[in-house]
Parts: sequence; structure tokens; C-alpha cells
Amino acid sequence: MSTPTPLGPARGLNVVHLFCHPQGEVDAGALRKAIDEATHAGLQVVTAAILGAKADACFMVLGENLWDVRKFQSKVQASGFHVAESYVSVTEVSEYAAGMPEKMLNERLYPTLPPEGMKAFCFYPMSKRRGEVHNWYGLGYDERENLMRQHGAIGRTFRGRVIQLITGSTGLDDWEWGVTLFGVHVDDLKECVYTMRFDEASVLYADFGVFYTGLVGTLDEVLDATLA
Repeated sequence: MSTPTPLGPARGLNVVHLFCHPQGEVDAGALRKAIDEATHAGLQVVTAAILGAKADACFMVLGENLWDVRKFQSKVQASGFHVAESYVSVTEVSEYAAGMPEKMLNERLYPTLPPEGMKAFCFYPMSKRRGEVHNWYGLGYDERENLMRQHGAIGRTFRGRVIQLITGSTGLDDWEWGVTLFGVHVDDLKECVYTMRFDEASVLYADFGVFYTGLVGTLDEVLDATLA
């Protein structure tokens, strides 16, 4: 069997969120093997038990080679999980953050997940508005940069309580960005999103998609909650 040429972003990591329901019998052993093989291939896999009816489990996978990510998706499906929803994106550095220190840029491009001590999980997609009255892309660069600096300053007030990973998905999925939040407490996520919605960049220019909320855990913890 031929090995395809690795494919990924020039800088950063591929990111795929798989939101799943069990479908019939789930082969836990096959799933453990899939995660072990993915990790050996250099992927990161975050497992979360999802609350509510939108999904039962999330497998968030990050890696440089998109072929390896796709193989992992196939193995999740073959283990007995049905992928009910998904999101495809890549890690990126915003054009407004290009002057940041190299260490901070690398933390955005090559994050290590999940963060220790942050078990509360939330994901949602978002885009900037292109309305007739409020059009983000009709603003000049300086105005957009100023708004995003204000937006970022609010986000930094949650340091130690919430870590956010914003990944780019323009041309890759239905929205422009995916936002993954990890929090110490579930209400930290609630307060963070609520507070930032009062920011002008969000009030006038942000549209949000469906939210998924859950608990980060080991595979066994997630399976115990999902298949109980």
C-alpha cells in the first residue's frame, strides 16, 4: 500500500472536531488502539463527554499530517461511533498579532492540549458579519486592529481560568473560525463568553454557531459516561 505525501498547513496544525453518538456496539479496545496509533503518529487527541442531545462524545484531533487525521476519523467510525457533526480548521496567528513574541506565536500555532486542570470544555464556530449596516470587511485595517486589541484585552482578564484556541476555517468549513474553550469551572466558560459579547467587535460584527459543552476526560472516563 502506497503512503501518500503528508499534507498540512505551511505553519501550524490541522484541527478536526468529531462530535459523535455511539451506534450499536462500541469497540473500546479498537478505540484505545486508534488513539495510541494516532499519538505515535504525532497527533494530539482530546476526548470529551458532551452534555445534552447534540452529541455524546467529542474527539478533537490536532496534527501536522491531514492524512493521519483522516485515518483517525475512519478508525473512530469503525469502532462504533457515528460522527453526527464535525468541524475542520487549522491553527493560525491572526494578522493583528503578527508582532507578538515568537514564544506566544508558537503557543497559538502548536498548542499542547488539553491544558492541565481545565476539564470544562466548550466549542462553537463564529464568523464576522457582512451585513448592510455592519460589515467587518468594510472596515479599514487600523479600525479592525483596534477593535481586536480591545477584544483580546478582555479575554486576557480570564487568564488562569480559561484557555481559548481560535482556529481558522475560512474555505475549510461553514464558518470562519472555530473557538475551543477549556475552563477550570463550567461557569468560567459562561462568564467568559458572556463578558466578551459586550465588546464592540462582538456586539456589532460577530455571528455565532451551535455550542457544544462537555467534560474533558480520559478515554475510559468518556466511554464510561457515554456508554453507561
